[in-house]
Amino acid sequence: MIVITAPTGQIGRQTLDLLLDGGHPVRVIARDPSRLTPRTREQAEIVQGSHSDPQVLAEAFKGADSVLWLVPPNSGTDDNREHYLGFTRAACEAITAQGVKRVVGVTSLGRAYKKPAGQLSDAFAMDDMIESTGVGYRALAMPFFMENLLQQAQAITTQGMFFMPNAADRPLALVATRDIAAAAARLLADDSWSGQDTVPVISPDSLSPDTMAEVLSEVLGRPVRFQQVGADTHKATMLQYGMSEPFAQSLVDMATAQSDDIYDAEHARATPAPTSFRQWSTEVLKPAVQA
Repeated sequence: MIVITAPTGQIGRQTLDLLLDGGHPVRVIARDPSRLTPRTREQAEIVQGSHSDPQVLAEAFKGADSVLWLVPPNSGTDDNREHYLGFTRAACEAITAQGVKRVVGVTSLGRAYKKPAGQLSDAFAMDDMIESTGVGYRALAMPFFMENLLQQAQAITTQGMFFMPNAADRPLALVATRDIAAAAARLLADDSWSGQDTVPVISPDSLSPDTMAEVLSEVLGRPVRFQQVGADTHKATMLQYGMSEPFAQSLVDMATAQSDDIYDAEHARATPAPTSFRQWSTEVLKPAVQA
């Protein structure tokens, strides 16, 4: 049995679809089962509740061989580190009590980075906690999600611009969530591995925001420009959208680390994932901008 947490999120949903395509037995944890697809409600076992709840986890992990572990963001949290570890602490207790053999976690590249990195540092603390149980663990290590640009589809459409706090000329490692899901599904369906390791998942290209704008201009057939926003402006904007101060600061610290060298060492050693930024822009972003 394979357990999927966060089955309605970008990564969980795509991983779930791939596993169902392969005919694998799947159990999902969902706060609101009505948000699941009809196919999932028909073919998967469903445990209703939050995967921060020890009782829900005990029920979901009973008899499970493998678990996909994702911690959902909480933009209102007063303590982002404790948000990550609060979810994960309960999971570790259930992993041990229920005898789960393998866990695939979604984390970040750059675990050896020693400076504060906001949410990325919190993800590394999650990895440490899971590994402390001794369970077989594969940390899927991610850079910047291409899908983050979908949040700026309207700005790209109406202004011909997108905005980020990252340095304009600093290459940024990227990944499409479908490649993360494919890697997760492969590991979850494979019962031959054990031990603990990091598995980087990175697109074939590493592009600066300025170069990303050039690619988008070519794909969309109209000019697109990138504009860097300062850290203070970026944080103020997030606060205006109702995010808590600690959550907003964690995103600022993450962007600072991305513009530093947090991804570089692992990126240089990684085997490229299939989806390039140009392909993703053509197949995913362009339809969203034209909608």
